[in-house]
Amino acid sequence: MCPEPAPGSREITTDILVLGAGMAGLGVALRIAPSARVAIIAKADLTLGSSLYAQGGVAAVVNSSDSYASHIADTLEAGAGLCHPDTVELVVQQGPQAISWLASQGVDFTREAGLAGSPYHLTREGGHSHRRVIHAADATGRAMETTLESHARHHPGIRIYEHHIAIDLITRNKLGHPGPNRCLGAYVLDKKTGEIRVFSARFVILATGGACKVYLYTSNPDTSTGDGIAMAWRAGCRVANMEFIQFHPTCLYHPHAKSFLISEAVRGEGGKLVLPDGSRFMDRHDERAELAPRDIVARAIDFEMKRRGLDCVYLDISHKPADFIRSHFPNIYQRCLELGFDMTRGPIPVVPAAHYTCGGVMTDLRARTDLDALYAVGECAFTGLHGANRLASNSLLECVVFAAAAADDIAAQLAASPPALRNLPPWDESRVSDPDELVVVSHNWDELRHFMWDYVGIVRTTKRLERALHRANLLQDEIREYYSNFRIHADLVELRNLAVVAELIIRSALARHESRGLHYTRDYPGSNTAWAKDTVLVPAPATGA
Repeated sequence: MCPEPAPGSREITTDILVLGAGMAGLGVALRIAPSARVAIIAKADLTLGSSLYAQGGVAAVVNSSDSYASHIADTLEAGAGLCHPDTVELVVQQGPQAISWLASQGVDFTREAGLAGSPYHLTREGGHSHRRVIHAADATGRAMETTLESHARHHPGIRIYEHHIAIDLITRNKLGHPGPNRCLGAYVLDKKTGEIRVFSARFVILATGGACKVYLYTSNPDTSTGDGIAMAWRAGCRVANMEFIQFHPTCLYHPHAKSFLISEAVRGEGGKLVLPDGSRFMDRHDERAELAPRDIVARAIDFEMKRRGLDCVYLDISHKPADFIRSHFPNIYQRCLELGFDMTRGPIPVVPAAHYTCGGVMTDLRARTDLDALYAVGECAFTGLHGANRLASNSLLECVVFAAAAADDIAAQLAASPPALRNLPPWDESRVSDPDELVVVSHNWDELRHFMWDYVGIVRTTKRLERALHRANLLQDEIREYYSNFRIHADLVELRNLAVVAELIIRSALARHESRGLHYTRDYPGSNTAWAKDTVLVPAPATGA
């Protein structure tokens, strides 16, 4: 049982501190909780991370006509030469076990008995050569997230802190302690009270999700501000392949849709991309047409929109029976209907939007980062699985597989690991005051997301990237000054992290002198075998928080 902190206590001691409450964070927590005390930090309500909004499903080989070799080959092809083969093999081979674990937790996947030896209904998405995407209708992430959330809320070994945001990691080096550097915990802001607490832990897991809120248009929720990547970078961890930001080709285009995602499975089940006159265009860009990988489809849509001056293109599956559409895509159908579009009767307007961060904090196959006692799992991590482009529905699979790897590695060390340090220094607010003008934060937030969209989007140039880097550096100077003089609040924490992530994306993009996967630059339009390697950024020696 996790003890309640003493009334008024600003220090909380636990065995495992999990920063993030999506599939990755909950997966680690539930697997390790039987043998250790776990504290979970959630920025909003427990379920409101990116995992909740995942529509498509989990890719895994559970079909007798499919094979590990085929799934591996599809992943490697989508990754455009940058996937790590050992990571791909590990994740693919753990796929059936991941599905079994999720089913054992009660995730209600859509079933269709007798389908090629699989008990599940399987759909196909872009880049996959077989039907291998297990799903729960068109709201797989919601089914998985809410199921695991229920288990976590009722687990006696798990304590949940909702509406809290981590400010920075606490390390031995930052505190000036002698000996090898190690992660000791984190400073965490209670968003409701404004109080900053010290969480001391034996092991810390970053499961903070991606960073696509750095862009003006994104399918991600407001929580995707790159917190884990920025905190790990400041703590001295390497990051890799940050130039590879996946833009989902089809987000609903509507002022009130808030970038509502239209699942890849709609195209997998026969949806066609068309221009306003109803003519198809994908077959002019790739022989796989609508089933090409996401980077190709997103670039094709971007090309057609810019060439013709369009605000959007259209996705049409109305040639399918209405009952088929309503049964396969009930949530998408209902949301579109609420916004005035009946996808059973005609096309719906779509645009690309920033969707997934393929790079992140570098880890090994056990989810360990460069910093002892710090792990990274899920979208904030760079494991080598996705390479230069993520294959659809591999992300939830990666979350489950690496959550298990991290939990197993930590469990093996628990008996011998040192206890969490107590009496860590509190957050120092002695030299700051309340912010005088929060408009500075909101203005900088808007400026950052606009120039990232304009200069570091689907198609890039060296000149645009250099201009963006100049803006990012100026912005970080302003943020540092503001951060040093005023009391911390959640918007400032997120802005600070987004500015770091923006710089990492831009620097990585400038370093790659070719076009590959999700990174396309007009200055180097072809791929180059000399650049078939990861872009690894190494931070300067860590300084104080």
